[in-house]
Amino acid sequence: MRNVTYDNITETVVQAYASTADGRTGDILALLIRRLHDFVREAKLTPREWEAAMAFLARAAASTDEQRNEFILLSDLLGVSALVDLIDGRRDKNASITTLMGPFYVPKTPVILNGADLSGGNDGERIVVYGRIRASDDEPLGGAQIEVWQNAPNGLYAVQDPDQPEHNLRGTLHADEDGNYAFATAKPISYQVPDDGAGGELVRAGGRHCWRPAHIHIMISAQGCRRHVSQIFDAGDPYIDEDAVFGVRGPLAVPYDQQPSEKELTRFADIHRPFNVANVDFVLARA
Repeated sequence: MRNVTYDNITETVVQAYASTADGRTGDILALLIRRLHDFVREAKLTPREWEAAMAFLARAAASTDEQRNEFILLSDLLGVSALVDLIDGRRDKNASITTLMGPFYVPKTPVILNGADLSGGNDGERIVVYGRIRASDDEPLGGAQIEVWQNAPNGLYAVQDPDQPEHNLRGTLHADEDGNYAFATAKPISYQVPDDGAGGELVRAGGRHCWRPAHIHIMISAQGCRRHVSQIFDAGDPYIDEDAVFGVRGPLAVPYDQQPSEKELTRFADIHRPFNVANVDFVLARA
């Protein structure tokens, strides 16, 4: 490697990693090296710009701990997370579209009854979300596990706010034998992703904002199907077309202000009024 030049450095580096034991890792590394070198050449990156980039990554590392991963946030803000999800979902032709899980998921939340009210002591308007879960071959997925989480009326998730109960506005329910599910909750609100680290620097430099439209996270697991990660967005939110992390999908944007019909009022008679409704069905891809 003593004769490394501008013209041969890329292939020299690729060949240096040619003995990577795992074939898939080797393929990814070779592609990454070539694309990264092409980017540096096209941008004509200067040493000062390289130093600034390294310092930026160091600041991202300094903000990362068990509760916060600034590199995932950067991936979100650059649309990489969304692209990975979209690529993964392309093979599921007959399934509902998926979207990002986000950083605030907590496993093993308390099991609640199908049709329960998650609102607790939270302020704000109430909404009943209901629908049917089936597989891509149209079979109802009775007993499907549905995990739900969202932010509180102050814009924070329970894991961000020590003043909230541990499992505030979170729960795990199971669909009935026909795949029907329902739950009531306090309406979430739009909020800003953390902007006090490298992610915030990136957004401000790009002339963008850090706002996400209001949404409810939902993750569905059923035997014989791929895990389904989704979000239910408020179609009327002012940031619905400007999501900082590019997570909105057209079929997942529904009105949060829909008034219940007489049939829905009867069906959800146990839910404290007033409330709005959102009817959202999910189709899961077979494993």
